Amino acid sequence: MILEERPDGAGAGEESPRLQGCDSLMQMQCGQLQSRRARIHQQIDKELQMRTGAENLYRATSNNRVRETVALELSYVNSNLQLLKEELEELSGGVDPGQHGSEAVTVPMIPLGLKETKELDWSTPLKELISVHFGEDGASYEAEIRELEALRQAMRTPSRNEAGLELLTAYYNQLCFLDARFLTPARSLGLFFHWYDSLTGVPAQQRALAFEKGSVLFNIGALHTQIGARQNRSCAEGAHRAVEAFQRAAGTFSLLRENFSHAPSPDMSPASLCALEQLMMAQAQECVFEGLSPPASMAPQDCLAQLRLAQEAAQVAAEYRLVHQTMAQPPVHDYMPVSWTALVHVKAEYFRSLAHYHVAMALCDGSPTEGELPTHEQVFLQPPTSCKPQGPVLPQELEERRQLGKAHLKRAILGQEEALRLHALCRVLREVDLLRAVVAQTLQRSLAKYAELDREDDFCETAEAPDIQPKTHQKPEARTPRLSPGKGPDIFHRLGPLSVFSAKNRWRLVGPVHLTRGDSGFGLTLRGDSPVLIAAVIPGSQAAAAGLKEGDYIVSVNGQPCRWWRHAEVVAELKAAGEAGASLQVVSVLPSSRLPTLGDRRPALLGPRGLLSSQREHGCKTPASTWASPRPLLSWSRKAQQGKPGGCSQPRAPVKPALPSSSKCPGWL
Repeated sequence: MILEERPDGAGAGEESPRLQGCDSLMQMQCGQLQSRRARIHQQIDKELQMRTGAENLYRATSNNRVRETVALELSYVNSNLQLLKEELEELSGGVDPGQHGSEAVTVPMIPLGLKETKELDWSTPLKELISVHFGEDGASYEAEIRELEALRQAMRTPSRNEAGLELLTAYYNQLCFLDARFLTPARSLGLFFHWYDSLTGVPAQQRALAFEKGSVLFNIGALHTQIGARQNRSCAEGAHRAVEAFQRAAGTFSLLRENFSHAPSPDMSPASLCALEQLMMAQAQECVFEGLSPPASMAPQDCLAQLRLAQEAAQVAAEYRLVHQTMAQPPVHDYMPVSWTALVHVKAEYFRSLAHYHVAMALCDGSPTEGELPTHEQVFLQPPTSCKPQGPVLPQELEERRQLGKAHLKRAILGQEEALRLHALCRVLREVDLLRAVVAQTLQRSLAKYAELDREDDFCETAEAPDIQPKTHQKPEARTPRLSPGKGPDIFHRLGPLSVFSAKNRWRLVGPVHLTRGDSGFGLTLRGDSPVLIAAVIPGSQAAAAGLKEGDYIVSVNGQPCRWWRHAEVVAELKAAGEAGASLQVVSVLPSSRLPTLGDRRPALLGPRGLLSSQREHGCKTPASTWASPRPLLSWSRKAQQGKPGGCSQPRAPVKPALPSSSKCPGWL
């Protein structure tokens, strides 16, 4: 979302356009679902704190009676945690309540729930940093801090549409600005960013801004899954929108996996993100299949169309089989909802049976000519014992085609019955009547067609139907989310351009200096825009006498802030000064010896790669959980982001910035 740059002080007291994607009322079922998730997260947090205290007491005491009592209490706490996690799993594994209703029955999708977070007070650390490092009154930036806090509060409940995505993206971009302006390898903001795991509900908190950025990026991907799940996929247009949404979700999780490391929560671990990426690509492939097969427009006699649908369904089944294998392996199996794994397994069996059903329809009802038939190898997988190419896909004799059609229908029926059996084994899926209705409806069609082909005098043994060759005309690809880090409006732009006015640089404020015009002018040369640089000073001139030096940046002219002025504007203001002269205020960039420190009593020391050397000694707390990372800090990998359009560009100004390039150099003033 590209917004116009607001002037200094504008927008105070007005609602920012960045908040338009916030559903402040949390409408209807979406709001109720999110409120239930927040309540469960709070209860899980409370139980984890109780378990941590009980475990500490158990290790500290030597009294056997106390140890027995504590052990009994721990069993109750663990039981409560298990029940809460099962309740959270039911919310995550259920059908999306906002899914678009239609007359056509479609298979439900898996949307991800958003990560929950607690409120955050930006005021104290930002005001202190602005006062200490930037030398300005932190209280004068109260409006900007309130805007940042309002933006963060709004992104906690985004609407499930493009406006909600723009809201999350706007906050993510502001985090990139904060990272570039206020953070250095030796300084953090001193804030604890607290987020709940989307899959397990386990809380985690860290002082790294990268954790906040990664969590927001995860929510962007999760919101894409919710948008895709609620599309009306019974029409081609809705299926196309769902494909786009799931591709964006896969691209977001891929970006998060490649650029962030050492996540403190299971949902952002590389293994989990890889599984989620595969799941989104499989769901996108399913939407491609649904966009090709509107029931009303399909003629059963269209043999080639039925064969294409069979191969598309086989492709979907192959994708879901890979996802199921990933979900069934540790460590993903330990924290991925069981209902998701069961649903993926059901879909793999269902679409494999659907492929055999469409081949049977092509064999029994189709009437193609010889020239239209694809070869056997293009549709069917060859048996392991077969080494010779087989002829056309359809037998020429009607009876042979009927027998082969029965064989495919038999495999279709067996697969659909297996899908129903797997559906019945999962308690959460048993409550999803829509899924059972889809599979049962397809099974009834298969049984009816098999009864139509079956004859009383048919004593021939049914041959084994070969597997279907997976093939698709549209292979989904992961697409990078529409992020624009470093672009758009910067809430704290009044502090000045990032190339100079950031915590990575040190400077000294000089002035105001009164500068008068001599016989040869002011005796200085200006260059560049935003801010304008003093490129040269004539020795013995009025500028030299006033203490101005080469390399200083002009930040104020006659009491007017000019950090964002262009070269021509500063020159015009100086030329307009009469005999009385002009009042200038400049900043001189200092060498990087030691950055001024904040009033943080527990500074977070970071290494060369930006990782906390010791989480315990620097106050980074992560409540006890069933999953722990050996390196619990989430960090941004600059090596991985090189050359990636979706990566966040982190500008790093040198100690003494180079002269701003500009063709405008009017000579001596």
